[in-house]
Amino acid sequence: MDTSSSSRGLALGVLGVFIFALSIPMTRLASGSAADPQLPAVFVAIGRAAVAGVLAAAYLAAVRAPWPRAAQWPRLALTAAGVVFGWPLFLGWAVLRVDAIHASVISGVLPLATAAVGAWALRQRPSPGFWACALLGCALVVGFAAWRGGSGLQFADGLLLLAVLSAAIGYVSGARLSGEIAPQQVISWVLVMSLPLTVPVAIAAWPSEPVRASAWGGFAYVAVFSMWLGFFAWYRALALGGTVRVSQVQLLQPFLSMLLAVPLLGESLDAATAVFALAVMATVALAKRMPVNTSNVPVGVAHART
Repeated sequence: MDTSSSSRGLALGVLGVFIFALSIPMTRLASGSAADPQLPAVFVAIGRAAVAGVLAAAYLAAVRAPWPRAAQWPRLALTAAGVVFGWPLFLGWAVLRVDAIHASVISGVLPLATAAVGAWALRQRPSPGFWACALLGCALVVGFAAWRGGSGLQFADGLLLLAVLSAAIGYVSGARLSGEIAPQQVISWVLVMSLPLTVPVAIAAWPSEPVRASAWGGFAYVAVFSMWLGFFAWYRALALGGTVRVSQVQLLQPFLSMLLAVPLLGESLDAATAVFALAVMATVALAKRMPVNTSNVPVGVAHART
């Protein structure tokens, strides 16, 4: 791999991580809070996929992408269940109840969850050290959630964990398909096949009351960038710069999400929350160093994004 390709891959990787880091704050901006609701959470979650699906259909037609084979449609459906429906819906309901900084810390275990789901799906045997890191990461986010909840875990924390599990399943399924279909076409086909569901639900959930222009701005961002174009930058980065090297930049995502929530939403980042976030990121970084047999894994399985 030449230096130029490696550098461009790393730059695109940073761009992809930045795009995805904005997803949680922008979802909160679009949905508002329980005390100050804006766009309905269902509309934000499903409407973003409907908009992205229309764009994806135009893209697939423009590049004359071949239709997936019959055997690939069930895996595309599983990917859709995770990244088109599960992650956005659970996240949208959660950020109505907790701030974006809180959600960013909990979602910091997503890389570990994705690796664990990938190991299970491919019947691999990660080292005891990897599972120790996974358990430690889970313990950290549960401890953080209980601490922030005051009297214990909140309902929103359960929603966030379901969002993480949904995304992990969708990432692994989609990344496995990327060994057979161009990665940017995988997410595009996932979005297009979801249109018969996303369009009617988005129309039914259309807001009945006026909302702030900033809420529509947040919705536009998650529809165009989080749901679609972010995948283009990320997968291209993995191809140019190498999965092992480029994937390391994803460690920045939870912290970027928290930092961006401060100017965008006016949230405050306290020292204790920053310590928890850094501890989670350190656990993820340590887990990446633990031996896991990935010889049969398509590029991107352990590092796929949304």
